[in-house]
Amino acid sequence: MSRLDLLDPREVAALGGIEVVARGVVEGFLAGLHHSPYRGFSVEFAEHRPYQPGDELRYLDWKILGRRDRLYVKQYEEETNLRATLVLDVSRSMAWVGSPERWLSKFDYATRLAAALALILLRQRDATGLIAFDDEVRALVPPRVRPGQWFLLVRELTALDPRGGTAAETALRRVTDLLRRRGMVLFLSDLLVNRDLVLHALHYLRHRGHHVTVFHLMDPAEVELSGQAEARYVDPETGESVVASARDLRREYRATVDRAVAGWRRACRSSGIGYHRITTETPFGHALRRAAEGRARLG
Repeated sequence: MSRLDLLDPREVAALGGIEVVARGVVEGFLAGLHHSPYRGFSVEFAEHRPYQPGDELRYLDWKILGRRDRLYVKQYEEETNLRATLVLDVSRSMAWVGSPERWLSKFDYATRLAAALALILLRQRDATGLIAFDDEVRALVPPRVRPGQWFLLVRELTALDPRGGTAAETALRRVTDLLRRRGMVLFLSDLLVNRDLVLHALHYLRHRGHHVTVFHLMDPAEVELSGQAEARYVDPETGESVVASARDLRREYRATVDRAVAGWRRACRSSGIGYHRITTETPFGHALRRAAEGRARLG
């Protein structure tokens, strides 16, 4: 069977809802790891713990089951006690998609990626929470590692609807209230935001000792301006529009996009913040591996 984490995201999303997609993607991703920073996937045994819903069956200790009639799983690295928060942009601009028959919207891609990230973090016993925002906070799930936490997160993700403007700095300020000690912040957005305000909030989180990673989500049609004819371009959040010819603007548009991406990358990395630009045609597994690299540095 093909690994879902390496397939086209739109094809994977067609297989089912967020829960189905995230589980399939994570199974493929973990099966493909040769060496993992995640507790539970190294070669050196550490201890047993009681089985919890969501644990992989391949780590069950069948000998203990036979002796005690209880389910235990094998653990392979030290408990991290990490607290992680997924900060998800659900503003109207995230719903835009350049070619619906070829790609997921940024919102659909982000919710499935967030669910997969949460599942991995919870499986390694890292407390995981969620903040979703547009022009205000729309969903808030404090970081927990209790049974049922992932299903709570998936339920919140499924209920979200991209509709408002963007006020990312408000959501990021809430993170500082949730993460009183050193933790991880995974920020998923198309970054059509007030850059100075958001960077100020991200820098503050980094100053407080949190590991911060930004996933800059872009539709492929946002990277390259396609078409030749004159068309009306509309801002999905403000409704403002302009009539222009793609052919006349293509070079200047690409240069503007490149400057914006370079500016975000430079500003983030100069402050020790991870930055990854990801288009919605990128297989989910590639995005997960970038998150894993950051998690390895934190551990």
